[in-house]
Parts: sequence; structure tokens; C-alpha cells
Amino acid sequence: MEFQVPSLYFVIISPVLIVIGWGMLLMLLEFFIPAERKGWYTWLSLVGLALAFAQTVALWGYEGGTFTPVDGHPMVVMDNYANFLNLIFLITGALTILLSVNYLRRFDMDRPEYYMLLLFSLGGMMLMGMANDLILVFLALELLSIPLYIMSGLAWPRAESEESAMKYFLLGAFSSGIFVFGIALTYGATGSTALPDVLAGIGNGGSLGLAGVAMMLVGLCFKVAAVPFHMWTPDVYEGAPTVVTAFMSVGAKVGGFAAMLRIFLSALPEISATWVPAVAVLAALTLLLGNIVAIMQSSLKRMLAYSSIAHAGYILIAVAASGSSPEGLSAALFYMFAYLFTNLGAFAIVIAMERKYNEGTSLDDCKGLAKRHPLLALAMAYFMLSLTGVPPTGGFSGKFYVFRAALEASQSGPSLIWLILIGVATSVISGYYYLRVVYLMYMTDGQGELVDARQPAFVTAVAITVFFTLFLGFMPGTWFDVTRAAVLLALTGG
Repeated sequence: MEFQVPSLYFVIISPVLIVIGWGMLLMLLEFFIPAERKGWYTWLSLVGLALAFAQTVALWGYEGGTFTPVDGHPMVVMDNYANFLNLIFLITGALTILLSVNYLRRFDMDRPEYYMLLLFSLGGMMLMGMANDLILVFLALELLSIPLYIMSGLAWPRAESEESAMKYFLLGAFSSGIFVFGIALTYGATGSTALPDVLAGIGNGGSLGLAGVAMMLVGLCFKVAAVPFHMWTPDVYEGAPTVVTAFMSVGAKVGGFAAMLRIFLSALPEISATWVPAVAVLAALTLLLGNIVAIMQSSLKRMLAYSSIAHAGYILIAVAASGSSPEGLSAALFYMFAYLFTNLGAFAIVIAMERKYNEGTSLDDCKGLAKRHPLLALAMAYFMLSLTGVPPTGGFSGKFYVFRAALEASQSGPSLIWLILIGVATSVISGYYYLRVVYLMYMTDGQGELVDARQPAFVTAVAITVFFTLFLGFMPGTWFDVTRAAVLLALTGG
């Protein structure tokens, strides 16, 4: 296939090039940096992410495409939608690195490959939101996933870490196969994998095209941990190193939704009457199972795993609403941005509680925490309130915008009122297991302790997550206006 790639257009993929190129640079530097200077990888990684962040901000408002087959459509597009998602991914990576500094040293996992794999996975996430072709979506999905499979087993020879990596790899391979089969069926129905061509031909694809759409939805639902494709989540989250769990709970989920929104809104709006009800049913099942099963958990990591499943349900409400209302896309982006800070903040406290590998992270270990670490216990309580959806928090603002978008979508498309009611009811249910953590910290006596709670990198990460969770709770309109500007660009020609 012959491509038209003007050199000027390499600026479009410059943030991705910086992240992946920086990972390759770290691989080369491993030959020159002495083993006793492992700490350099942390700060070098942050420098690379800072450069990519600056370039992403500079590209805000830029629209264009590149890697265009002759007489075809650009395979990579840059628009505010991709830029906003890139900001989410880069912030997620930076906060994860800050949380990793002392955690990796504590459990003897401070290996240079951790930072390289994290950067490569970030590159895949960024490509997920920029892909304008189903083949590129698949390649980005694999670039996102394969480093995560390895990072889940980073704590070898610990059996739980190896088991986590194996389960994630096997189920991830199956889901990738299903996704590729969906691409093949879509190609058979439309004659192309370019999203603009799929848009033009999917209406005439008949049952073959619908089968392809269904299989692609299954593959992406695995990545975002939506019911009934969530089975891997609790075991993988519990067995993997906690910093890896925190990273994948945000990065992999947002990456999956980035591709889902791009595909369904750019290529499949003509058949929204078919996929919106399916997404709505998946959202309802995800909300109900995630929140109800979370009540039964005694481990904080497993509880947050089911919590992560439940929050995928709220984002799925916004995806369903986006079929009839432009506010749905903005609500989904805002929710993912708020979820980034709230969820990473909660995992930060869990990381500090972990005395030995996967020990010290049960609910009973929260007892008496407020007496020994009042500020960090207050931060954890605030994160729990945000995850519940109590004002004034970013979590409340996110749910408000999602429910409002679903209400607006019901006026011009299939009614989602029933889904809003389920969302509100499950938010009330979630209050039980989130507020149980607050109760144990403040109302019971125990030996709750936090490890490395005063380390500068850890304190910085927690402070950032608290600030933005608070800011998005008190001044959500400012950031929602930004998400409104993050519109999808449909490039239909070279």
C-alpha cells in the first residue's frame, strides 16, 4: 500500500513519537546508566512525559490527518478529542510514576524495564484515540495491552503476580481475536477498514456488518471491563503490583473508551438505533453487578476492582447518550478526567497501606487510620465520597453530566430514563461499601499504618489528585467547556 506522508504532518503524531521514542531511548541508556543509579529512570521518564504534554497542549485546536493511502483516508487524525485523551493518558502516566518511586524499591521491583513498558503502553493508549482506521485501532490495542501483560507479572516469582499476568494475557488474547474477527466481518460488509468508508457502507452491510459491530463491541468491552466481559478484572487487579493495577484501572479503561467512542460516533452513527440499546443494556448490567458484588469484598484491591467495573457502567451511559446527544461525548470525557484523579488518589492510599506484597490492603487494615495519619485518612475519605458521587467532588460532577446527557438524549432518541434510575440507585448502593472505608478509618480502633507516607513523590501525587478532585467538584463548568471543545474530526479525504 502506497502512503502519502507529508513531512509537515509528522507534527500530528509528535506526542506519540515522543512517548514511544523516549521509551526506546531508555532502552539504549540502560547500557550506560550504572545499576546503582536506577532512580534516574524515574525522572527521565517524567521528562519525556512533560515534553509530550507540552506538545499536546501546543496542538490544541489543530486539526489534520496523516498516513493517507493514495486515494484513501488518513489513518491517523489529530483533533481536540485526541488531544484531550492524550492529556488524560500523560497525566495518568506521570502520577503512576510518582507513586511507583518508593513502591518499586520497597518490593525489590525497581527495574528499568518497568518505565519502558509503561511508556510503550501509553503510546498505544494515545494511538487508540487518534486512529481513523480499524487496523490501526487493533495495532494500538495490542501496543496498549502487551506491556500491561508483562507489567502484571513484574513481581515474579510471586505466584499471585504470575497468575495475574497469565490470566490477563490469555483472556486478552481471546478478546483481541474476537475484535479482529469483528474487523474482518466489517471489512466484508463495507469493503474497507477506514472509518469514513465504514460510515458510508455499514448501512448496506446487512447482518454481516451488524455481526462485525457486535464483535468489535465485545472486544472493547473486555478492555473497559464491562459486564459480562469483566471476569478477568478482580483477579488481575488483586494479583498485579498495586501501582500497575492503578495504572491499568485508568489507562486501559480510558483507552478502550477512546476507541469505542471514535468508532461508534465516527463510523456507526447511522445505525445508532441498533447499538445504543445494546450499550444501554451492557451499562445496566455493569452498574448492577459491579456495585452489588463490591459490597461482599474484604480486600480493598478487589473492592476497587469491582468499583472500576461499576464506573465503566456510568461511562457506558454517556456512550449510549452520545448516539442522540452531542453532550454524551463531552460527559464521557469529563467523567474519565474526574475518574483519573479520584481513582489514582484512592489507589495511592492503598499503595501506602501495603506493608508486604498484597498484605495490609484489607478493609480491616483501615481501622484507626485517621488517628495515625489524619491528613491522608481525610484524603482517602474524600476520594471515597467522590467515587460515591457526593458533592462537592469531581465524581459528583461527572455523574451529574452523564445523567443530564442521558436525559437530553431521551428527548430525541431511545429513552434512557430507566438507565438513569438504575445509575442513581446503584450510586446509593455504592455508598455502603465506600463509606464503610470511612467508618473504619474514623469510628474504629486498630493498628492502621501507612508506609512511606511522607516521601516527596508520594505526597506530590496525592496532593495533585486531591486538588483536581476538589477543583472539579467546585468548578466543573470550566472543564466541561473544555470537553465540549473536544469534538471528533471526521476526515474523509487526504
